[in-house]
Amino acid sequence: MIQKLLIANRGEIACRIIRTARRLGIATVAVYSDADATALQVRLADEAVRLGPAPVRESYLDGACVIAAALATGADAIHPGYGFLSENADFAEACIAAGLRFVGPPAAAIRAMGGKSAAKALMEAASVPVVPGYHGTDQALVTLLAAADSIGYPVLLKASAGGGGKGMRVVAHRDEFAAALASCQREALASFGDDQVLVEKYLERPRHIEIQVFADQQGHCVHLHERDCSVQRRHQKVLEEAPAPGMTSEQRQAMGAAATRAALAVGYVGAGTVEFIVSPEGDFYFMEMNTRLQVEHPVTEMITGLDLVEWQLRVAVGEPLPLTQSQVPLHGHAIEARLYAEAPFKGFLPSTGKLVHLRFPATSDAVRVDTGVTEGDTITPYYDPMLAKLVVHGENRVDALQKLEHALAACEIAGPENNVTFLRRVVACNDFASGRVDTGLIERNQAKLLAIPEPTTELLAWLAAAEYGAETKQASERARLSCEPATPWAMVDGWRGTAPVSLSYVFRHEATSYVVAVNASLPAGVTVVRDGARRHVFHAGETLTLERVNVLAEALDAAARNAIGGHAGLRAPMPGRVVAQLAAVGAKVAAGTPLLVLEAMKMEHTLTAPKAGTVVRFHHAAGAQVQDGDELMEFVAD
Repeated sequence: MIQKLLIANRGEIACRIIRTARRLGIATVAVYSDADATALQVRLADEAVRLGPAPVRESYLDGACVIAAALATGADAIHPGYGFLSENADFAEACIAAGLRFVGPPAAAIRAMGGKSAAKALMEAASVPVVPGYHGTDQALVTLLAAADSIGYPVLLKASAGGGGKGMRVVAHRDEFAAALASCQREALASFGDDQVLVEKYLERPRHIEIQVFADQQGHCVHLHERDCSVQRRHQKVLEEAPAPGMTSEQRQAMGAAATRAALAVGYVGAGTVEFIVSPEGDFYFMEMNTRLQVEHPVTEMITGLDLVEWQLRVAVGEPLPLTQSQVPLHGHAIEARLYAEAPFKGFLPSTGKLVHLRFPATSDAVRVDTGVTEGDTITPYYDPMLAKLVVHGENRVDALQKLEHALAACEIAGPENNVTFLRRVVACNDFASGRVDTGLIERNQAKLLAIPEPTTELLAWLAAAEYGAETKQASERARLSCEPATPWAMVDGWRGTAPVSLSYVFRHEATSYVVAVNASLPAGVTVVRDGARRHVFHAGETLTLERVNVLAEALDAAARNAIGGHAGLRAPMPGRVVAQLAAVGAKVAAGTPLLVLEAMKMEHTLTAPKAGTVVRFHHAAGAQVQDGDELMEFVAD
């Protein structure tokens, strides 16, 4: 068995690998960037080595530095986790050349499946059905456009070297193709260092079903059933479950057989996932193979009772698979929800900041939380904004859904914006609850799923009561420290000699302000977290964030703005890089007009005009790095 394992990753997957290694008696080495110096993986591992600055190319993607860290600490193996270097064939070869075990497939298998275009040709040869499309190397616009015209719209542009929804665009009409291709190529180059794309037929209302495969060095390969990953936003998975709703044993057998053929065709070893797109009629087509452990592997572990990381470690040292295909268990139903620091009601923009309050549900055999953060940690703009994976297991899908609803209701996250409310809505919507899942579920139900939450009268009353309680406590503490603590002048608690206390507060949610009088005490079961001017309210699973308004300060600010002629601006919602300016200086723009493209967390985000007006000037040229809150441009409002 491996004696010391270096985990070449970060966050929840690094922490998850450390826990299995510790159970097996394997010493662990974490690596970290400057942004992760105090991260949970650093605190959990036996040793930790700094790689470099926060940007991934100077830290987690520096393969030579990772290998040097392994050799310096005496590690005999490297586990790449997922993302970063996990599907880098050159890195896998470099590990072997340095005398280290690479806990993953052979470099040749990574290369064979790493380019989606070449992989699809291999799959056709192995009698694995593939989606109609263009997978060639000629990347000229005229060639790709001709391919799209031939395939027929809508088409899907997809980064050949990518995954995780990055470098993907759906093109509905021919006149949208050129702009979508340019954006897709930019994102692919930024994320994977390769801007080659392929063009495929975009199937309407398909399902995304993947098969977990495992192969050993003796040439044996099994599948560990399927996962349905159809519920997605921006081509990124939101909820995953196993088994897939409505899956028959015949279809499971057919897809499992195709997946194992795919793995054997490239001499695969270790854990891998073969992803299929499935039509409403049940026809399935090969999409890609992820030559690594998947984010959603816990749902497979929950229905099989197996530890896939342990399997990886044992296979890496030459042990045979512990089970044959007929011995692979399938018990109950599991669902995973991905908790992200993002703003679902603002186009799923990533969110950054300090986690000032963090509560997850209690874990058990039926509830699992995989996370790489704790309260007080800061979500930075440098990496994927995942906070945790919440996984539940039930006797059947109905039981699992109930457990997931209760688990999500127990989550309390304050600081960065998050998707807990959105996830609760998805889980409760009729389509998901009834098992009618496909990749268009969120878009089809977006009117309900993405409606901005509004504060109830009851919630506002509780918030005012909490505010009064907090201010009274502060006043009492100040009074205690004064020379005359019992006097009204020291207390400053709203007391008056001729009438009862009467206080009101102003809170803002989105663009609406609410004036609320204090008329109740805070009931049990309500949590209010104060974070600067923001107030995070948690009650009965519901979460809402409002802002305490300083009326006098805002009035003075408004007067100052009026004095300089009504100039308005657009500020960066997060740190990032300016990619493109979409409007000309002097142009008249309507509210909602695209103005600027910002790249953050390896994704492109188009920022639009908040109101109608005239573009005055841009403050940053394309390529410039900006920080959260930096003014990007200004214009005069109509």
